[in-house]
Amino acid sequence: MKTNKPRKQRRNLFQAPHHRRYKRFSAPLSGDLKKAHNTNALPVRRGDSVRIMRGDRKGFEGKVARVDRTNYRVFVEGVTREKVDGSTLLVPIHPSKVLITGLNLEDKWRREILERKSKRTETLKEKAEDKESEASQKKVKKRKKRQKTAKKSGAS
Repeated sequence: MKTNKPRKQRRNLFQAPHHRRYKRFSAPLSGDLKKAHNTNALPVRRGDSVRIMRGDRKGFEGKVARVDRTNYRVFVEGVTREKVDGSTLLVPIHPSKVLITGLNLEDKWRREILERKSKRTETLKEKAEDKESEASQKKVKKRKKRQKTAKKSGAS
């Protein structure tokens, strides 16, 4: 968001179009998935296996039954509460309070997103390694220059 005023932040959150809301459904991946796909987080979708990390139902695991983009909530199978009349209903959970333990990769577009993200992280790691090696080479050159100047000043 480009503003820091709370009023405008809330307005942007609640009036956001669906394609922007989708991005805010992002949840962290489990350690195994992080290593396998080279990404830290992905938006939650129906069919993903999920573990609840915060709140009264912390530790519960299940599949995402429904995603409510209008209220920014996710519903997990098996996480229910009982109403006064005896019927049960799914408990809404915010996607940031959830950890993705299994991905639903039936969708071709989602697979492509994962591939694109993993390629990006790999290139960023390579660039960081290149910068580190260049920096270490520069340090070695500086040391050699210092040694040469120290020898010259000590010799005369």
